[in-house]
Amino acid sequence: MSGSLTAIAIDAILEEHGLTLRQLAALAAVDHEWISHHVAEGLLTPSRHGEEWRFSSATLLRVKRIAAIERQFEAIPELAALVADMQEEIDDLRRRLRRAGLE
Repeated sequence: MSGSLTAIAIDAILEEHGLTLRQLAALAAVDHEWISHHVAEGLLTPSRHGEEWRFSSATLLRVKRIAAIERQFEAIPELAALVADMQEEIDDLRRRLRRAGLE
């Protein structure tokens, strides 16, 4: 299986089952309290699986981005999340340009 197919398979599994809070914290190298705080502030949105939060692969990327911005620029969480929002928007626009054959 090539690297991109592996990534697609992992994404499909994550989208079906989602990451637990503990798994997300471990993969993103942040404390689970950091994630809970960002959820409470509305900067991350988990889904519910019973009483437990679940997170998508897109949220994993978002957590890594926000944490990196906070660390590198000593940014407040709200500003780091805003920058992450803009990066996600840029990524989406680039995907659309590629699909349209314009990039």
